[in-house]
Amino acid sequence: METVNQHNAASGEYLVFTLGQEEYGIDILKVQEIRGYDTVTTIANSPAFIKGVINLRGTIVPVVDLRIKFQVGTATYNQFTVVIILNVARRVVGIVVDGVSDVITLGNEQIRPAPEFGATLKTDYIQGLGTVDERMIILADIEKLMTSSEMELMDHSMQPA
Repeated sequence: METVNQHNAASGEYLVFTLGQEEYGIDILKVQEIRGYDTVTTIANSPAFIKGVINLRGTIVPVVDLRIKFQVGTATYNQFTVVIILNVARRVVGIVVDGVSDVITLGNEQIRPAPEFGATLKTDYIQGLGTVDERMIILADIEKLMTSSEMELMDHSMQPA
């Protein structure tokens, strides 16, 4: 049974990016900028999906590789690899993705609720599934993902001693 709370993706504009063969969408209002992938400074003892940090005009920004976080293939870095800089929950975070394709506008009739897989698969970051013609776009709740306990671990590791 679907409830209003389970189907919380809202109509609006989404930045579409790719991870492997799949397309994901995030709320365009969370995006600060898009940069080419460059070398990051690694942080010792951080989880594998946290690539490290970059200095973005004086702001130290943690960089998360979503391919590793979502376990979608091997993380390879090429000329199409980009870092999407996000403003999420009063923090600036970068996410590494395979590429950015476009910005789409989705109406409520184009958004379906996320499937439920029970406890076997953690999918609480999926807001819904957007459909545009033959394309299916996984709408990610980037705020929920970036405020997870794993990201809080990163905050603690970046605190000055």
